[in-house]
Amino acid sequence: MTESQQQPVFVIEKIYVKDLSLEIPHAPRIFLEREAPEINFQLATSHNAVDGEIHEVVVTATVTARLKEKDQVMFLVEAHQTGIFRIGNVPGDEVEPVLSVLCPNILFPYLRETISDTVTRAGFPPVILNPVNFEAIYHQKKQQETAGEQPDQPADTITRH
Repeated sequence: MTESQQQPVFVIEKIYVKDLSLEIPHAPRIFLEREAPEINFQLATSHNAVDGEIHEVVVTATVTARLKEKDQVMFLVEAHQTGIFRIGNVPGDEVEPVLSVLCPNILFPYLRETISDTVTRAGFPPVILNPVNFEAIYHQKKQQETAGEQPDQPADTITRH
């Protein structure tokens, strides 16, 4: 069978938490506060080739809970959910969408769980991250590249309040 006749290969080799950080700068007093915090959510994705068909994809979330009235951070949690993927027999122009859309879609539920679990274990109510449309982010990035625009932030980064 020639290479052009071979089936595409997509294998999840490993999913893991590459980095996890939690800060509660005003503990223990912050636990006495009754004000509902404002939650800020930032998301970024990155990927790189490791070896041949092996690629590493990282989805990073930073969640900051801030008391608006006192301008104090309740907590800040950052997690880097990572996957190692084997991608083979895929045309070159189709690898980028797989790495930018499919792989982050696989990793995001794990990232949501990591963030929620970490915040809960820290003594706060869980933070449930809303679903993310990685395909829309990818297409936005491509449109900006085509138009030659320089975005305020990378297209693979989103911020929600």
